[in-house]
Amino acid sequence: MAFPDGFLWGVATASYQIEGTPSAAGGGGSVWDIFCRRPGAVHAGESGAVACDHFNRYREDVALMAELGVPNYRMSIAWPRVLPSGTGKVDENGLAFYDRLVDELLAKGIQPHVTLFHWDLPIDLYYKGSWLNRDIVGWFEDYAKVVVDKLGDRVASWMTLNEPQVFIGMGYQSGEHAPGDKYDWPEILRIGHHALLAHGVAAQVIRSGAKKGCDLGWAPVGGTMCPASDSKEDIEAARQIMFSCQDRNVWGNTWWNDPIFFGRYPEDGLRMWGEQMPKGWEKDMETIFQTPDFFGMNTYTGSPAKMGEDGPEVVKHRQGIGRTIYHWAVTPEALYWGPRFFFERYGKPIVVTENGIGLSDWVHLDGKVHDPGRIDFLDRYISQFRKAGEDGVAIKGYFQWSFMDNFEWHQGYMHRFGLVYVDYQSQKRIPKDSAYWYRDTIASNGANLKAPAAS
Repeated sequence: MAFPDGFLWGVATASYQIEGTPSAAGGGGSVWDIFCRRPGAVHAGESGAVACDHFNRYREDVALMAELGVPNYRMSIAWPRVLPSGTGKVDENGLAFYDRLVDELLAKGIQPHVTLFHWDLPIDLYYKGSWLNRDIVGWFEDYAKVVVDKLGDRVASWMTLNEPQVFIGMGYQSGEHAPGDKYDWPEILRIGHHALLAHGVAAQVIRSGAKKGCDLGWAPVGGTMCPASDSKEDIEAARQIMFSCQDRNVWGNTWWNDPIFFGRYPEDGLRMWGEQMPKGWEKDMETIFQTPDFFGMNTYTGSPAKMGEDGPEVVKHRQGIGRTIYHWAVTPEALYWGPRFFFERYGKPIVVTENGIGLSDWVHLDGKVHDPGRIDFLDRYISQFRKAGEDGVAIKGYFQWSFMDNFEWHQGYMHRFGLVYVDYQSQKRIPKDSAYWYRDTIASNGANLKAPAAS
């Protein structure tokens, strides 16, 4: 069975990972620019200073998307490219880049889906306190207005923030990502609350300013739980863990999604963290409560759960399970149970805003890039998403991560997630076998998928 009519097939990228630093083209620097200069912070001392040089090669890249039959493109805006200092004066050259990019996409029949924040915070705002400073809510609102005023006559699909769990948990708690800070819970909760407020004000800006209409979402990445068996008990165990704040970590789904979908923090989270929340947080919930039109989910792997003697528990060791180069377990069922559980709880159509696999690809002797592992991975995962739709979940779209190989944050250029191979020395693009497979998947609306429903 094929996917529903009007299903959104697409690819995704992020600004800092492909464009090259805004500071090289008259814009400002971001926290990732300074993080990459820190000794030992990024694999082999690499950076996104040039990345895929998409800023200069965007026409070539859009033409390649069109050649591969891609109808939808999830892109992000680099805040410091538009506002070099984060606030104040707009860099017209930087804003014009996105203006040209949107026009180029539309000319090729590709619909842009714009994410406002994919982690490249202007460095000048970091010096002013970053997400710890409540003023960032107003700064983000002003930035959103600039972008929406420029692109809102042509862009109809918007996302506010990408993966707050990652840019906060890894950027401000563990220090593995930019800006590399290590704060305790009072600061982390404050940062998270401000990020949710930023979603709220940006959502209002988008809905009031987008002239073409507005399909609004965001792209969180909480843990996906899958039942260890088909028993009702294990299914309930997976559901309970997936929507629990019992563990003291930033990866919980409800802590981030309940405020924007229900207008409240989850009770179990407040019991654990309430005394550490910023003062007056209750007054902000009406602003945060800006329900998206779809539920965006970034999903790469899942964890099994079972009902133990003492209640739900995660199965932590799965001997011999297949793993990606990132050591993430290959669990196609995550794209069945994740959408199913999220749809049950939040009642909005599901858009997979990121899904893909990092591999160690290279150019073979025949000049092509053969990546059968990626094709198999995608076939299995997308088939499970289709099965979720067949079982009653409203499935709306799928964006493969990533269109091209790129700068993979603290891992540098060690891992390749792209459908298109990038030679970083010559900047030559080579579509991999998976790119042509995905072209056929789009053209057939998923009818070419081979994985059985129970895979």
